[in-house]
Amino acid sequence: MSALDLDARGELGSDRMRWAMADCWTIVRRGLTHLIRQPSNIAWQLGFPIVSVLLFGYVFGSAMSVPGGGDYREFLMPGMFGMAMAFGFMNTAYLVVLDTSKGITDWFRSMPMAESAVVTGRGVGDLIGAALDLLVLALTALVVGWRSDGGLLATAAAFGLLLLLRFALIWVGVFLGLMVPNEEAAGNLFALAFPFAMISSAFVAPSLMPGWLGTIAAWNPVSSTVTATRELFGNPVATGGSWIEQHALEMAVVWPLLIAAVFLPLAVRRYQRLSR
Repeated sequence: MSALDLDARGELGSDRMRWAMADCWTIVRRGLTHLIRQPSNIAWQLGFPIVSVLLFGYVFGSAMSVPGGGDYREFLMPGMFGMAMAFGFMNTAYLVVLDTSKGITDWFRSMPMAESAVVTGRGVGDLIGAALDLLVLALTALVVGWRSDGGLLATAAAFGLLLLLRFALIWVGVFLGLMVPNEEAAGNLFALAFPFAMISSAFVAPSLMPGWLGTIAAWNPVSSTVTATRELFGNPVATGGSWIEQHALEMAVVWPLLIAAVFLPLAVRRYQRLSR
């Protein structure tokens, strides 16, 4: 093979990558434009976590105790951050279903654009939206008195772990959104998201739950992220003696990578098989 052929192939590969990134950014811009024009979606998505902060922090907070001691509100807020990231995949699934049911996804597929752009654009756009959600929730936490005592780098690492969890769950949302047939079915995903987020260490330590339920909660990926962020924030941490709780920081990285490794290829494959 001549050097000219190698150069041509290399140039062709770079062109494909450049156009794939450009198409991805087009999808991201479309999503952000819709987000700006419909801010009620942000309010709806953040409404439940904010109400939960007020409910558990002020109404039930005085009756809550943290194993090992500590202020319950400081214990609660990392759990609320994790819960917001966990619930986010429902919004992803709903938006994917909305585009599919209205024919927008098929319209994109008929255009001369990178096949990966619709899926990756949705992922990047939703991750940006998740960062905005997390910013609003963090500001709310500061208002109610929460503080991070872990230092700048540890605090940044904690928020990074939260976004890593959301990044992994985005692909779960994309896959489920491509699987369900209509918007009504997408609304039923709340029944799946609710136990996933709630049966965790977000509100109470797994050690305070019945044995079987505490084990499920401890092995929940949300619990690993929440416990790891509590450690990094310097907030009260109620870890039990199980292996998964003792290695929460490592598992806060491993769980999202495993989830993404499973559902990212599934989402891409499902997208490629649409209308076939």
